[in-house]
Amino acid sequence: MSEQMEDLSPKKRPRTSGIDRALQVLDLLQEKQQPLTCYEMAKAAKAPLSTIYSVVEDMVSKLMLERQKNGQVWFGPRLYYYGLSYSRHLDLLTVATREMENLSEQCGEIIQICGRDEDKMVVLAMAEGHDHFHVASRVGTRIPLNWSASGRLLVGHLSEAERLALFTAFAPPSPTGRAETDPQLLTQSARTALEQRLSIQAGESDFSVACIASPICDTSGACQATISIVVPASKVDQTVPDLRALVQQSATTIEMRLGWRPK
Repeated sequence: MSEQMEDLSPKKRPRTSGIDRALQVLDLLQEKQQPLTCYEMAKAAKAPLSTIYSVVEDMVSKLMLERQKNGQVWFGPRLYYYGLSYSRHLDLLTVATREMENLSEQCGEIIQICGRDEDKMVVLAMAEGHDHFHVASRVGTRIPLNWSASGRLLVGHLSEAERLALFTAFAPPSPTGRAETDPQLLTQSARTALEQRLSIQAGESDFSVACIASPICDTSGACQATISIVVPASKVDQTVPDLRALVQQSATTIEMRLGWRPK
């Protein structure tokens, strides 16, 4: 009887395509929110330095990246032009940005429009407040969903099983240690927040910073984005002006202008 020989040949590693490497570079710059060297990117991506260097050189030549004098690279002008074209055809962001500016004028606070990028919340647009209060989360910032008021709203429409799976896989502790990490509690609070059209967090991602958010939902009830007021934690319960009522009204106004809610 012949015996089958066990295949002891070394397994080939899956090859990473050029476009995947380019996306790794762009994602790293987005995540770090600062220029990086090829060495720093190769180390973070666990990729050969020669490969990252070759990809970066190609992207620089095509104006997708821009090399600085110290050797670091940052997003190039070509990406900016793509972004402009994208934003012109994104009705949600156009309408939401207009209302964001109106709300900022009304209450004088920092206003943000946020969306979801898989397991992260991302700041899509931002209007500065009238005082000297500043926050670390600027446009393009991505933070875990469980750290923010908006993050919970953005997944509140998902099925219970989907929410539980998401928070079981992605619910890291925050720098302040105050963000909820229990998947069951997060699963419940996300649905409750969406039903109440209001989500509030204070000190979960940044010390002494609070966020009051309301969902922007399409006709199916799915939360496509949020609008939020970011204030010092001492203002989270103020009623003059009533920040909770204002942010909820702004979310409703955006939905009405997009035709997602009857007038």
